[in-house]
Amino acid sequence: MSKALDGVRILDFTHVQSGPTCTQLLAWFGADVIKVERAGAGDITREQLRDIPDVDSLYFTMLNHNKRSITIDTKNPEGKQVLETLIQKCDVLVENFAPGALDRMGFTWERIQELNPRMIVASVKGFGPGPYEDCKVYENVAQCAGGAASTTGFDDGPPVVTGAQIGDSGTGLHLALGIVTALYQRTQSGRGQKVLAAMQDGVLNLCRVKLRDQQRLDRTGTMKEYPQYPNGKFGEAVPRAGNASGGGQPGWILKCKGWETDPNAYIYFITQAPVWAKICNVIGKEEWATDPNYATPAARLPHLKDIFAEIERWTMTKTKFEAMQILNKYDIPCGPILSMKEIAEEPSLRKTGTIVEVDHPTRGKYLTVGNPIKLSDSPTEVTRSPLLGEHTDEVMAELGYSPEQISALRTAGAI
Repeated sequence: MSKALDGVRILDFTHVQSGPTCTQLLAWFGADVIKVERAGAGDITREQLRDIPDVDSLYFTMLNHNKRSITIDTKNPEGKQVLETLIQKCDVLVENFAPGALDRMGFTWERIQELNPRMIVASVKGFGPGPYEDCKVYENVAQCAGGAASTTGFDDGPPVVTGAQIGDSGTGLHLALGIVTALYQRTQSGRGQKVLAAMQDGVLNLCRVKLRDQQRLDRTGTMKEYPQYPNGKFGEAVPRAGNASGGGQPGWILKCKGWETDPNAYIYFITQAPVWAKICNVIGKEEWATDPNYATPAARLPHLKDIFAEIERWTMTKTKFEAMQILNKYDIPCGPILSMKEIAEEPSLRKTGTIVEVDHPTRGKYLTVGNPIKLSDSPTEVTRSPLLGEHTDEVMAELGYSPEQISALRTAGAI
């Protein structure tokens, strides 16, 4: 069975996380991703956070599956010629260099267009055009500048970043969509184009409900579904809301049996209006279903803390999985707080390919995240990440270089 992106060749100039997330996703869908690295060093994450000496780190392997690796010295004139040939033969160039780095290498947009008018150049940057466009950005900087940190955490504490890599991996996912869209447009226009995904923009896109709330706050001065209501004060900006739901369905994280020793013995519980009577029955507060102070969503809002405290008295008598089993019978929305250890050991995630075991020639077997997007006609097979320069000779031969020419280029330090 053919892959969705069979025939698409990606020139991968990315490193660390945001860019490699994008190109790995394209590789999972069948694109031929050629990762360009520096000889002797490669992507810096090959050596970052190592758990086995002199072996590619999990940081690298889990972001570079299904790719081929070649080494090129782009400062070497002959190496630069090899790169020009690659640009002529590829469909997309993806990079997450510092601003202006590609230009300084001699590959401006205009030069790339001369070499290949159909080339799509896709870039991750920290910020879009504006006062900060030349600033260097990392994951947590993007979360802070994109509005996530200021709205995460509890009202009596400092801003908090999330463990989800919404700045790096989130922007990589946005860029992948932009690339596929540009490829589709090229089938009609015949022309390449530039695709930009700024990390600040990507984080803000994922925080759009908070921008919604800012406008509601500006207009009304209050937001009744936030825990600050009715006794707390609202300022000019959207406050931190703890574990409150952002979708208007009141929710909170509640303790379950064993919470004293297990830091993840918790469940997320949503008091959804259509199942309110069922919630009352489950927790033994049947009278709340008809009590005017609790019977309607509007009436319940001032009492949410008391309501969740009562529900928690019930959840603390059950493990999170026992609570889930009972609540799901009544269609009461809830979810267990799963640790990474629990996720790694969950059989259903292995079965769907969401968690995959991969065998690596120097590392051995390890777990990784599989493709989160499932296509019925293009199933994903996750293959290991490449060793540094593993496919240099193979790719060079595909470009038309003879074994003698490849040997000469290696002797010259070009590859």
